[in-house]
Amino acid sequence: MLRLLVSLTLFRALIALSCGALLFPPAASAQIILGGKSLLAPEQMVAGELLAHAPEGAGPGAKVWLGLQLTHTPDWHTYWKNSGDSGLPTELQWTLPAGVSAGPIAWPTPRKFPLGNLANYGFDGAVLLPVPLTIDPSFTGTHIDVQLYATWLACRKECVPEEGRYTLRLPVQGSTALNGTAFDAAFAASPRLLPAKTSVLRPETGFLNVSLVGLPTAWRGQTLEFFPETSGLIEPGSPWTQGWDNERWTARVPLSPQRSESPSQLPLVVAPANPPGQGAGAPGVRMVVPVNGAWGPVAALPPAIPDALQAALDANAARASGSDTANAPPASGGSAEALEPSASAMPSDSTAAVAPLRTGVPVSLWAALLGALIGGMILNLMPCVFPVLAIKVLAFAQHADDKAAHRRAGLAYTAGVVLSFLALGGLLLGLRAAGEQLGWGFQLQSPGVVAALAVLFTVIGLNLTGLFEFGSVLPSRVASLQASNPTADAFLTGVLATAIASPCTAPFMGASLGLAIGLPVVQALAVFGALGLGMALPYLAASGWPPIARALPRPGAWMNTFRQLMAFPMFATVVWLLWVLGQQSGIDGAASLLMLLVVLALLVWALGLHGKARTVLAVLSLAVLLWLGWSVGPNVIRLEEPSAGSTAPGEVDRVGWQTWSPERQAALLAEGRPVLVDFTAAWCVTCQYNKRTTLADAGLLADMAAKNVALLRADWTRRDPLVTQALAALGRNGVPVYAIHKTGRPTQVLSEILSVEQVRSALSAL
Repeated sequence: MLRLLVSLTLFRALIALSCGALLFPPAASAQIILGGKSLLAPEQMVAGELLAHAPEGAGPGAKVWLGLQLTHTPDWHTYWKNSGDSGLPTELQWTLPAGVSAGPIAWPTPRKFPLGNLANYGFDGAVLLPVPLTIDPSFTGTHIDVQLYATWLACRKECVPEEGRYTLRLPVQGSTALNGTAFDAAFAASPRLLPAKTSVLRPETGFLNVSLVGLPTAWRGQTLEFFPETSGLIEPGSPWTQGWDNERWTARVPLSPQRSESPSQLPLVVAPANPPGQGAGAPGVRMVVPVNGAWGPVAALPPAIPDALQAALDANAARASGSDTANAPPASGGSAEALEPSASAMPSDSTAAVAPLRTGVPVSLWAALLGALIGGMILNLMPCVFPVLAIKVLAFAQHADDKAAHRRAGLAYTAGVVLSFLALGGLLLGLRAAGEQLGWGFQLQSPGVVAALAVLFTVIGLNLTGLFEFGSVLPSRVASLQASNPTADAFLTGVLATAIASPCTAPFMGASLGLAIGLPVVQALAVFGALGLGMALPYLAASGWPPIARALPRPGAWMNTFRQLMAFPMFATVVWLLWVLGQQSGIDGAASLLMLLVVLALLVWALGLHGKARTVLAVLSLAVLLWLGWSVGPNVIRLEEPSAGSTAPGEVDRVGWQTWSPERQAALLAEGRPVLVDFTAAWCVTCQYNKRTTLADAGLLADMAAKNVALLRADWTRRDPLVTQALAALGRNGVPVYAIHKTGRPTQVLSEILSVEQVRSALSAL
């Protein structure tokens, strides 16, 4: 009967979702597709059309081209492969039959679109983006069915993310050359590849010196545009100088203060400057030019440290360069400046002065270790760690008269915490090295882990209430081992504390973890170890300081009452975990886990009985538990798609928050609006506290509305590579993170523990 009810519930949900899809079709489905053409919907600024060019047929070895032709509404443009100061390049996702593959876009020469002190690279008018097809000899079909899903960002002063779906059937035999003129024009607009010869790029502080030879003779004396294919390398909108020295063209281009790459050679395009209005730019040339000389240090991530701390760091660097570095050569491939610390690697909330460092360890690593140590200590004050405090208080009280047992328990707990943080950090680094886009707290993005923690805390809560004792349900050998090894209990308590604390990010932690991800493995693990040591440090100090032990009440009847009282924080944690699971697996997943927990409670109660009642009830409850696990268990670990009623990018909830996306953020910034992004997750208790207090404050919301601040919420409850990348760009690797963006100003990253006054102070600087 239960399976029937669950099936009916799922069937009704499926019908509701199907009706919703019919009544509210996706935006892409609203486009009218005829063959390979998508007609311009009323709200779209760019129309797309899929074209084909196969003059010799589409058999193996033939030259076959597909292309997306974009026709822009006047004054609107889309973007090149390097979009410049903002924007996103057009992306094409192909679905092709086996034996047929698509190559990269053969990008035409772009244009430059100035916007105040910014500039972007892209296209207006009508432009064709050609893509070569390769047909394998194994392909034996009579036609090639092509499907294309294309996305682009259309911008004027505002930006609108747009998309299109296209289909086309290309015959293998016969010529397809109807669009030959369009493709010939696109090929003519593509930059011509030239050898670099003696061309060279020379970086210097703040600038890139360009020297190119072999350019077309007709260009001499003309003003040229410079388009590096590497994004974020230069300041496209800043003033720069150029000139001709016979056949050599030279330029001095400002480097971006946010530069994150130091290429040894740079692919680039240069072309005569011309005004927008003709699709692609004037035909240019493409070179891959070597870099001669050392780049300076890459840009620091957004700094957010007090002036006093920055002054202390500068003084340390000056003293170090005046003594140790005076007698030592610069690091290989760099200069003395490369040894200076990165300010952004410091914890954003730190106010402590830093003593002069006389070791070979970079100052930024010492800052990360210090931030991790302090952040780990503060982590003990986070709400998610509170349930574990109950276990530690009970353990301290039980050994109040045994100093040696106190010290052993403190050391074992510290070992459990530190090793667990190292294991989590190592797993995170390993998965990221394998290509996964993950961050701190990644394990709670898995419904299976959330469900396992809910089971664990339910069992611990039932044990604290006295419903059962582990000795009565575990095998006698295991029970005696547990009783005779309190040190092992303390170690496992440290492991448990890490499991429940890891989703939280305390002040000082964010910058340290963000830096750790980019460090060598040994240094990164040292940061994770320092974080664990900081979390365990209060208990380690308490275990070795007799006055603390003497201050605790002596063991007595109060301990039983306190133990039962502490069961309720455990159950509250289970409620929170069920809510998190509901965000991931939906109401069916949360309800299924709740049923499993009820039967699990019945099972552990039955195991605490004696005689035949224990056997009968335990076997019966175990059978029910197994049956439920088979019938409704899959609901628990299944990720549910976001509900149709959730806020989509661009839509505003009743408080004023919109769902974050890179495109939405870019569009709002292009409108000139400041943007506050709340990086949050359902499993982050600190995030939820800030969301319901500071970020829900009516006065603060009114202040932000008065300053026309756009509010975006980036939800990391489920794994989302885009959110992970956005966090990494801010130098962070966990939530909560609060960032205020405004075009032309550095990003402000606020504290993890948010206050109304702090947000107002940041807003006053806009």
